[in-house]
Amino acid sequence: MNTQEYIALEDQYNARNYQPLDVVLTRGNGVWVEDVEGRRYMDFLAAYSALNQGHCHPRIVKVMVEQAAKLALTSRAFRNDQLPLLAKELCELTGYEMMLPMNTGAEAVETAIKAARKWGYRIKGVPEDRARVIACYGNFHGRTITIVSFSPEEQYRDGFGPFTPGFTLIPYGEAEALEAAITPHTVAFLVEPIQGESGVVVPPPGYLRQVRDICNRHNILLILDEIQSGLGRTGRLLAADHEGVRGDMVTLGKALSGGMYPVSAVLASREVLGVFQPGDHGSTYGGNPLACAVAREALKVLVEEKLVERAAELGEYMLARLRQITSPHIQKVRGKGLWAGIVLKPEAGGARRFCEALLERGLLCKETHWNVIRLAPPLVITKDQIDWAVERLEEVLQMP
Repeated sequence: MNTQEYIALEDQYNARNYQPLDVVLTRGNGVWVEDVEGRRYMDFLAAYSALNQGHCHPRIVKVMVEQAAKLALTSRAFRNDQLPLLAKELCELTGYEMMLPMNTGAEAVETAIKAARKWGYRIKGVPEDRARVIACYGNFHGRTITIVSFSPEEQYRDGFGPFTPGFTLIPYGEAEALEAAITPHTVAFLVEPIQGESGVVVPPPGYLRQVRDICNRHNILLILDEIQSGLGRTGRLLAADHEGVRGDMVTLGKALSGGMYPVSAVLASREVLGVFQPGDHGSTYGGNPLACAVAREALKVLVEEKLVERAAELGEYMLARLRQITSPHIQKVRGKGLWAGIVLKPEAGGARRFCEALLERGLLCKETHWNVIRLAPPLVITKDQIDWAVERLEEVLQMP
């Protein structure tokens, strides 16, 4: 089958809740992917940071195949030999006391919200069913009914009400707005250290330190959603590490499995995650041995191949190269580490046409919020490969 036949088949049988670029991929290795007709492309999106370790990293593939042949699923009705090791290794790597494994990023966020509410009732003493969580305009934390209940994006909410109560939205990057929004019933502030879906929006310097201090003073939990920003993407293990800030809870996903399998986790203190008792919360697949073995190896690859340090060094280089591009269409370039958003002027006609032109030149990236080209290459990329990508970006951004 050729590209158009696959696209026709997908359009016939698949719900149309996405608008992908018209390339049908069939294999990948490192930063490169290949389509069904043998054309080669550089992946500059990395599945929204799930592929920090690159496509089909051989170490992760090997562990996945070996574990799949031994034991894939037990459910949490029984114990398995991989979950305790992942819990120990992840907690030791990040410095947290406990973790709770789930599958997707949205599930991790839901888990964090449930833990924050229960902590508010059991520990802080908020009256039952009165707990409130503060989040930010421009956020993206997932697609469940509860999460879209506090999404500022109307399309994510349209047709899905009634919505879950208990959330307050404030402007992103404004610490004083957090201070003003807190009430005696506030239990948590949920925030992305860098907003990914909004177009790689980096808050002002010192913002996270300010909100950490505010949360301490008001006895509310700081929940850091590091599902996209964490695990090396910004040049530190966690994006909040740039400011030396530690969340009371951290949600991880995406690169936790190196893009091989859905794995997510919530990290927190014993006081916070200790509010869950047997039967309070769970997942059939969460913490399964296949997921845990894959996640363990994905973390080892990040550390042993020094991908975090690589993202810091090459991220500076990539951002410097991007900011040197002269184009009538660019309003600004923002980013941190190997994560960037090229913000286009309103008269540029949107980012989609540039992404389609890049596709024709062998570079895959994706528009977000209409006017931003989002860039997030695998952390295994080389300097020469960055140069190759920037040359194509320069060419495309000169289009009329």
